[in-house]
Amino acid sequence: MVETPATRVGVDVGGTFTDVVLHTADGDLVTAKVPSTADQSVGVVRGIEEVCERAGVDPADVEAFAHAMTVSTNALLEGDGARSALVTTAGFRDVLELRRQDRPSLYDLDASKPDPLVPRRRRFEVDERVTVDGIETPVDESEVRALADGIRDCDAESVAVSLLHAYRHPENERTVASILREELDVPVSASHEVLAEFREYERTSTTAVDAYVTPAIDAYLGRLEDEVAERGVPTPRVMQSNGGIAAAETVRDHAVTTALSGPAAGVVGASDTATDVTETAGLVTFDMGGTSSDVSLVRDGEAERTTDAEIAGHPIGVPMVDVTTVGAGGGSVAWVDEGGALRVGPKSAGAEPGPACYGKGGTEPTVTDANVVLGYIGPDASLGGDLELDVDAARDALARLADDADLDGPRAAARGVYRVANANMTRAIRRVTVERGHDPRNFALVAFGGAGPMHAGALAADLDVDTVVVPRACGVLSAYGLLAADEKHDAARTHQVALDDADPATVEAAYDDLVEEVRADVADPEAATVTRAVDCRYAGQSFEQTVPAPDFDPAAVAERFHAAHEDAHGYRLDDPVEVVTLRASATVEGDPLDVAYAGAGDPVTGTREAFFDGDYRETTVYDRAALTPAAEFGGPAVLDGRESTVVVPPGWTGRVTSDGTVVLERGERE
Repeated sequence: MVETPATRVGVDVGGTFTDVVLHTADGDLVTAKVPSTADQSVGVVRGIEEVCERAGVDPADVEAFAHAMTVSTNALLEGDGARSALVTTAGFRDVLELRRQDRPSLYDLDASKPDPLVPRRRRFEVDERVTVDGIETPVDESEVRALADGIRDCDAESVAVSLLHAYRHPENERTVASILREELDVPVSASHEVLAEFREYERTSTTAVDAYVTPAIDAYLGRLEDEVAERGVPTPRVMQSNGGIAAAETVRDHAVTTALSGPAAGVVGASDTATDVTETAGLVTFDMGGTSSDVSLVRDGEAERTTDAEIAGHPIGVPMVDVTTVGAGGGSVAWVDEGGALRVGPKSAGAEPGPACYGKGGTEPTVTDANVVLGYIGPDASLGGDLELDVDAARDALARLADDADLDGPRAAARGVYRVANANMTRAIRRVTVERGHDPRNFALVAFGGAGPMHAGALAADLDVDTVVVPRACGVLSAYGLLAADEKHDAARTHQVALDDADPATVEAAYDDLVEEVRADVADPEAATVTRAVDCRYAGQSFEQTVPAPDFDPAAVAERFHAAHEDAHGYRLDDPVEVVTLRASATVEGDPLDVAYAGAGDPVTGTREAFFDGDYRETTVYDRAALTPAAEFGGPAVLDGRESTVVVPPGWTGRVTSDGTVVLERGERE
């Protein structure tokens, strides 16, 4: 039996702050925020040192270190990844440029698609041909060795190899990748290793992304491992986009799996905190930061996942936590469009100069400024411990907005900004619930991020949701989620066949290969639980539905697919069903978090005016850290915390759980 680590640390790197959570042997939870740095490893080490100092723990006493980062995301968003080359089948070098025939904006005549990650001058063709039935033209090894010279001459820092139908018959691609790895001293990403699934463009794009981010991930993890080793901290285990952690060595071989590392950790933290404190059908996770808001869904204790995601316009087909992002955060700038309508975002004031209320030179009105004017953020709030609020600057910024929007003063402008921001976020929640066949009234809303708990009550009312959960570590929940995460590995292989014609023995043999593959990535294969699934569709459809496949019984698979399709789309058909892709996942449960929480002091710190139900009302203000387990309170109220503020609307009640989580429920207290 594996012993629970006595002291463990989770570090999540964001665009502005690096969040750190330390869980001690006594169950204490100690948090810290430090500025993110250009070399993320510098900020990570500073954060570990700071949180250890606060806890009175020597960094060398840390026994486990989990990490979420934005290295891959930043490389894609900023366009500064590796100088990559692409090797593909003769005649297919332009697949990255041709993409799909859909338009990013149907009625925008000037709409453009992002430039390919690999320019045409670094795309190379090899004379080979594979069909779904097998190899027609084998690879000429001498041609590949000559091609390696061309790749070397263009100073490529990595290579992506994606040959036609390599997901089905990878022999030619395996030969090409092997020779290039022998001839070149750069990473080589092969599509049958990255994404063994059909759809040439998506497979090639995912492989190109892997090649594009691999050198940055490898260099970053190398620096970080050296830095933490000097302080006696273990090598980090890294959060993947699928919501599971993996060894750094594994991630270096599959860098594309880190593309959504941080948001995935937040969803894991929300699920761990809120699943057992509500009796709802699931959770809507709502993470509102400074620039944007991320929304996701958790059902049956598992985060919803997708294999159809894009980052910076580049499709990535590996399994990811299904996160919908909108450009509405605390720093989102409010403005008036040409038609006179009030808008919020996507432009952000960022951290420098930040919202006007930061007092650092910002003059544009933001959502945070609106929250100050509405009374949700108090004039004495320190915003992370370093910033003192400039209430007058916030009011002045909103007064100018009021003039532009023809509104009656800064308070009216603040109300408008708050409502517009909420409308943007409500639409995002509807996209992951109503538009996918789920009734949001059956879910609890889990609010986190610095701004999320201030807006959650209003969003819940708009959606007719009765329960809001605010975790204790809501301001650093992604870092907390790293400590609660399981180890998880995925593998998939396209196996297209009509379900009625599928040979169970052949399918089971393919599953055996997938199970062997995911078990090989697990640190302790004996502790792993393996699950299987299958992507199916009706004949003629171009999209699939994933259903469980603990054993391949065609009749059972068909019934699960019909039910899943009806649940997602509202109907089922009598048409034939096709098997498309087989999937396997290996999971090793993480060590449970036993968090100590007591609360101390007088929780009521005073009152202030805050806006509710169309008017400003005298509102009770609590020190959240002083609320003891089982404490109850009613709205209207504001809970001031070190990392965030919780707004409790009138008609809502609140209670505190044993670990410090706040649960808000709609309904008047008796």
